[in-house]
Amino acid sequence: MLATAQNVLPVFILIFTGWLMVATGYLRAEAGDALSNFVFKLAVPVLLFRTIAEADFHGAFPLRLWIAYFSAVAVVWAIAYGLAITVFGVNHRMATVAGVSSAFANTVFVGLPLIDRIVGPEGLVALSILIAIHLPVMMIASSLLIEQAEQRDTGKPKGSWVEFCASLWRNLSRNPLVFGIIGGGLWHLLGVRLEGVPATVIQQISQIAGPAALLSLGMAMRRYGFSGQLPLSLTATLLKLVALPALVLAFATLLGLSDEWRRALVLVAAVPTGVNAWLIASQFRTGEPMAASTITLTTGFGVVSVTFWAFLLG
Repeated sequence: MLATAQNVLPVFILIFTGWLMVATGYLRAEAGDALSNFVFKLAVPVLLFRTIAEADFHGAFPLRLWIAYFSAVAVVWAIAYGLAITVFGVNHRMATVAGVSSAFANTVFVGLPLIDRIVGPEGLVALSILIAIHLPVMMIASSLLIEQAEQRDTGKPKGSWVEFCASLWRNLSRNPLVFGIIGGGLWHLLGVRLEGVPATVIQQISQIAGPAALLSLGMAMRRYGFSGQLPLSLTATLLKLVALPALVLAFATLLGLSDEWRRALVLVAAVPTGVNAWLIASQFRTGEPMAASTITLTTGFGVVSVTFWAFLLG
């Protein structure tokens, strides 16, 4: 267990270092925003491009991987929604945000550097395949469910599908991660090796992505903190860090995924809640305090959950 913790701790120490630099005033919060933009718009897209372009999929079809992960997400989301309604007595919009917060993993800022460090190249391939549809699937599901919840709570008339699809397309078409995934996929299909100066530059940027992502996440944590709805946030935290990875492990084993792919999926399920949960809550102006508290709690306890699951998986 100690050896596993020593492998996991550097990931969370980098997050804490980023938080400490802003908390002590050593760096301004604006520096974290700039670093986050660099990570999101350049470093991570380049890393995704390189991983997919150079990946050896061994003829594996990703459908089983997607089914294993998103089946677990659906179950956890439904449990969180049901508990929020029946136990905590919140409205349907807040319950939907609780589901988002329980199931939306931080695949990019924490997942990528963690899987790179613990599982290695095969794990990065699995995570890249997941990331290829993770954001679109989660954003579509979140938007649809929150709109339905808003109709239940307020009687708001249903919007048109054309408007919904147009809004979703605008969001995805401007997402740099999408460019990295599509570019890497096309390069992989061409069968051309990355060589020479371009390969060196891409490799160097890719190596920056992990540490920079963790530092920027820590610097951004100052804006979240504990904002309220603590009992519901604790429940969402337990579902995110315990139930989601356990269900992913069960589904991945049932569907016969390889050891590396199974480890990658379980570990990424065990990472903290992604900041997109707060962004979705903020966009629909409901449940922001609960989403913020869940992000903080899962980040704080994430080192324990990731260490446990990494040790369990060997």
